Amino acid sequence: MRVLITGMNGFAGSHLADLLIAETHWLLIGASRNASGERTSPRMSWWNLDLRDADAVKRLIKLERPDLVIHLAAQPYVPAAWDDPWATFEMNVRPQQNLFDALLASRLTPRILIASSVEVYGPPSDTGDLPFRETRPTMPVNPYGVSKVAQEAMALQYRRSHGLDVVVARPFNHIGPRQTMSSAANQFAQQIAEIEAGLREPVLRVGNMTAQRDFSDVRDVARAYLGLIRLGEPGEIYNICSGQPRSVQALLDILLSKSHKTIAIEPDPARIRPADTLISYGSNEKLSAVTGWAPRIPFEQTVSDILDDWRERVRTAPAPMSS
Repeated sequence: MRVLITGMNGFAGSHLADLLIAETHWLLIGASRNASGERTSPRMSWWNLDLRDADAVKRLIKLERPDLVIHLAAQPYVPAAWDDPWATFEMNVRPQQNLFDALLASRLTPRILIASSVEVYGPPSDTGDLPFRETRPTMPVNPYGVSKVAQEAMALQYRRSHGLDVVVARPFNHIGPRQTMSSAANQFAQQIAEIEAGLREPVLRVGNMTAQRDFSDVRDVARAYLGLIRLGEPGEIYNICSGQPRSVQALLDILLSKSHKTIAIEPDPARIRPADTLISYGSNEKLSAVTGWAPRIPFEQTVSDILDDWRERVRTAPAPMSS
């Protein structure tokens, strides 16, 4: 089985690659415009290309002829989407268009998994609107969510128009080791690790702490992707979520409880989004019914692993050059 994973060097992509190397005999082909080229297994190879380049994507598909395509590459940051909505839309929609067209041009019919986002739902109308189910209309409140709605619509259109074997995953907030600066958990953990190392004052700057989110461990999300690759129904959408809302404050409390430092908390208006959702959580019943998936990693373990990951990053970071 030849598996093309766009964004394999990213947060979820790297964990998915680890899982596939451990649990399958598949050959993994990573594609990214900033691929590191690292090969943690002889079954891994890389293409450095911009997925917005239609000709480059056609070459990739023609030469590699994948049996499976997992499309994870995206501009994933909501704040960046507010700064430049069109760039986010182009980076998230055009690569998928190019992949679909390249597959059709090469007359290939692989299974395709598309990663969407909880951001397509927007805020609940009222508490009766929760948990979010796949049948709920999409009502995004930020440009990133709009780009993901477009990806979903395109995927289902190509399923209907061309018969592509495409499945759409809607992961909710997923956190864990290796994440870059996109989540509250990651930002808090980095600041705490730097405080413990004496690299910053013992003050943690935070945004909206009352917001409640449905957090999953990225390693559990990777298992859900594998389940959908194997058992998902073509043309269907599946939530990937824990089904349990947790406040950002609860997340921070766990992190602080694992630090030996006394740390002050200060609000930071710059960390407040222009339009934010106060509470969001979903139902994973559809995913569970089809694949048997359920979260395995406790929330407290995930948070602890994030902090340990940042402690190691801070410990091994190059020292600043003296003037």
